[in-house]
Amino acid sequence: MAHSLRNTRAASLPAKLSRSWLLINAAKKETFEAAQTSEADSLIYDMEAAVPADKKGLARDNVVAALDNGMGGWVRVNSMGTQEWEDDLAALNGTPGLRGVILPNTERPEQVTYTAMRAGAGVPVLALIETARGIENATRIAEAPGTFRLALGTNDFRKDTGVADDPIALAYARSRLVIATRVGGLPGAIDGPSPVGADTGQVTEDCMWTMKMGMTGKLVIDTDQIHTLNTALAPSEDDRAWARNMLAEAESTDDIVDGSYLPRLARAKKIAQLADSYGLWNA
Repeated sequence: MAHSLRNTRAASLPAKLSRSWLLINAAKKETFEAAQTSEADSLIYDMEAAVPADKKGLARDNVVAALDNGMGGWVRVNSMGTQEWEDDLAALNGTPGLRGVILPNTERPEQVTYTAMRAGAGVPVLALIETARGIENATRIAEAPGTFRLALGTNDFRKDTGVADDPIALAYARSRLVIATRVGGLPGAIDGPSPVGADTGQVTEDCMWTMKMGMTGKLVIDTDQIHTLNTALAPSEDDRAWARNMLAEAESTDDIVDGSYLPRLARAKKIAQLADSYGLWNA
């Protein structure tokens, strides 16, 4: 496999700020290099849902070879309690390109902790919540040692509960993850993906719901959606212009006009920091 460097802008972005989380089929190593140079903030080599049982070993070998030879990314391992989970973590432990582990079907806090222990010292675990039991235990999962962020697996959650593919129907699950994230002191929760083939308008609308619910990232399975997603989940031009004006005003005066001044100034600083991290502040 040819060596490949991760997109420079994305490689320098802390995972706590990642908006787009691109899922890559780990059994298809021919797609790895294109993913590495994509604009996705974070990459996930998917060894679970995307890979049939008879190709689990092939997928594992592909990922380990990539992470040992200049590529980097997160890895979605198989569900805890399976032999594949044990084999995945044993193979990944110590690979230089491993950024973290995605644990599917997370339902209990100890699942995250055991996975973090098996993955290796300091390896973060992103808990993918995909069932009703996982939603009910979201706060405990968020507080578990090793948990880095929470993500909602919308498709499997809908299968488990029978809820519709509708923003209102999914509002409770999203809100639970957002509240749990806050209680656990974690970076923002990650939403599920838009459908493959969704057009720009639909992806933008999906992202608006993601932000309305308080989530700050989104899984993505269609590379054509990455630019739209990154744009929608970053500070807008209007937000950046407001922040510039607010910060300029703060530099020219020490007066606190009213009780809303300091909160507005804090928001302006946060917008500036995010825009700078996403390469937009000086664009």
